[in-house]
Amino acid sequence: MKNTRLVFSTDPKDNIKCPQCKELMAECRCRPEDSVKEGQFTVIFRLEKGGRGGKTVTVMDGFPRNEDYLKTLAKELKAKCGVGGTHILSEKSGIIEIQGDKRDQLKKILDGKHIKYKGV
Repeated sequence: MKNTRLVFSTDPKDNIKCPQCKELMAECRCRPEDSVKEGQFTVIFRLEKGGRGGKTVTVMDGFPRNEDYLKTLAKELKAKCGVGGTHILSEKSGIIEIQGDKRDQLKKILDGKHIKYKGV
């Protein structure tokens, strides 16, 4: 662990902070985003019901950790299924949650995008 920290600097590049952890860029320990390559990842489907007030949610895990890619893909999936949902960046991968049991519709959309999947 580093025992020194920047107290004051007039150099503007020294004062740039990381948008995620709000630390100075020199002290930032955030994990960089993954690059997105078609066919390089496999999405895992699962249905979750616990802790959601009895509502069913289709969870797709295993996407690359890329905020822009997840955001645009989640928006497209939600629009085509006509439901709500969200995207989450976990430590290891990206996750997209879609409200309801939409496995069949989502699998057709992922087939069209040449994204491999497995699970339910």
